[in-house]
Amino acid sequence: METGIVYLKRNRLVELEEKLRNLKTNERKLIAEKIAEARSHGDLSENAEYDAAKEAQSHLELKIGKLENLLSRVKILEPDDIPNDEVFVLTDVKVKDLNHNEIITFTLVSPDEADFELDKISVISPLGKALMGKKINEIVKVELPGSVTEYQILEINK
Repeated sequence: METGIVYLKRNRLVELEEKLRNLKTNERKLIAEKIAEARSHGDLSENAEYDAAKEAQSHLELKIGKLENLLSRVKILEPDDIPNDEVFVLTDVKVKDLNHNEIITFTLVSPDEADFELDKISVISPLGKALMGKKINEIVKVELPGSVTEYQILEINK
């Protein structure tokens, strides 16, 4: 399990706490009902429905444990804690990929919150590391296996 600090804005903390509450109440109840239903069908040694429900229960408990671990490491960043003029964790950043003449917008987040599909980039990713502390119009070089890409910082928002 991860052990580093997870920086969140207050609204994201509320979302995660609600998700945990739902997993512990509603989802646990649904799985318990499925297990009870499967048990009612008799012999558990050859009951695929029972095995699937127990497997689902195991996955749910793992999700709950991971979320509890993440929430135990949260540090709330208030808007006043985040600088206006430089790239910092929880800032939205718009950059121009100078190699491909492409504009990209994303949010820099703690590693546990990174999600490429939601445009959330980890502060410890190569791009995240290169951008941290930089200001608007600065150009950063990001070295990846087999290539170097340059990005110009166009906007920073908190």
